Amino acid sequence: MEKNIAIQVNNVGKTFRIPHEKITTIRGAFVSALKSHGYEEFKALEDVSFEVKKGEFFGIIGRNGSGKSTLLKILAGIYQTDKGKVKVNGLISPFLELGIGFNPELSGRDNVYLNATVLGMTHKQIEEKFDDIVEFSELRRFIDQKIKNYSSGMQVRLAFSVAIYANRDILLMDEVLAVGDTNFQRKCLEQFIEYKKSNKTILFVSHDLATVQRFCDRVMLLRNGEIQFVGNPEEAVNRYVSQSAADEEKTKSAESAGSSLARITKVEFLDGEKRKKHSFSTGEAIVIRIRYKTKEKIEEPMIGLAIFNQDGIQISGPNSISSGLKLDHIDGEGHVDYVILQNPFFSGVYYLTVAIHDKYGAVSYDFKEKAYAFNVISKEKNQYGILKLDHRWEKSQ
Repeated sequence: MEKNIAIQVNNVGKTFRIPHEKITTIRGAFVSALKSHGYEEFKALEDVSFEVKKGEFFGIIGRNGSGKSTLLKILAGIYQTDKGKVKVNGLISPFLELGIGFNPELSGRDNVYLNATVLGMTHKQIEEKFDDIVEFSELRRFIDQKIKNYSSGMQVRLAFSVAIYANRDILLMDEVLAVGDTNFQRKCLEQFIEYKKSNKTILFVSHDLATVQRFCDRVMLLRNGEIQFVGNPEEAVNRYVSQSAADEEKTKSAESAGSSLARITKVEFLDGEKRKKHSFSTGEAIVIRIRYKTKEKIEEPMIGLAIFNQDGIQISGPNSISSGLKLDHIDGEGHVDYVILQNPFFSGVYYLTVAIHDKYGAVSYDFKEKAYAFNVISKEKNQYGILKLDHRWEKSQ
């Protein structure tokens, strides 16, 4: 194993056995073992191979069930592989699940000592760094309360603080920052930067694609337990967005096919030159093309859409009537375009709900909820919030 490699994974596979019925007794477990069809096999990982360099911020993305958490638990030594090998060059600080390693009946203070000891710190080291750990967690007022009385966000603060100050070579992060508040998330990400400067290695699993794009050196995309891509963060996120949008579109189409007089058959994202793409820059034009098909003529329809950010917050919700587009009727196949002249969004993934209604909005012919997505990669140096306002500053004379 090369000295500059922190983690090396070769042809790793992991399969779980899922029982078909609930087993509550020893006898039941014995009987189930004798049955050839008492369970089904689920391949969580299949022939996974990759390397992570020392000092690298390595992201792992993929839909739920793609194998991300299983992989991190294998790297942390919680799961054993069924096949393949894992080599780790350095000590690991795993931060995988909320409250893991905490005793709810003990105080925050006692849990700091307990968790830090599990991570390999000596009593002297813990005492030397205890104040820093508590200070970073911002929980000094509550440090002597029992952990069971902590909110999920407070537990994340304390666990993350211990993981950071354990000073391991490799930090494993599995979606846990999603529980913390925005200010603490930013504080953690700033700490990641300091971690990297010290040539520490970070493996970061998250659905927050904007953060993945912003901080990761490379990103791996997993799908159904297999590697789809490893490399440039923007390319990885674009592939993920395209796959997710295609999956959702298939699901929504299957649900609504043949169910009404009109269907949304496809939604395409185009640039100002009407070229297909899924990733846009802040300030660039975005054309949302909504294709439809009707069984018969529909008079004065209303075609609408809603744009959401990753947190599910609706940013905009225009429709053809409120925007001044009068459609006398739609009949057969056709499309309408919604054009965003200058895309105001900062980096992130944005989801689209699209619908066809009658002119009063009382009858819904088709409704595809958050079935489509596009990605924004902003070149703005300082991004706060989710969009860039058309603005200027003025000073007093």
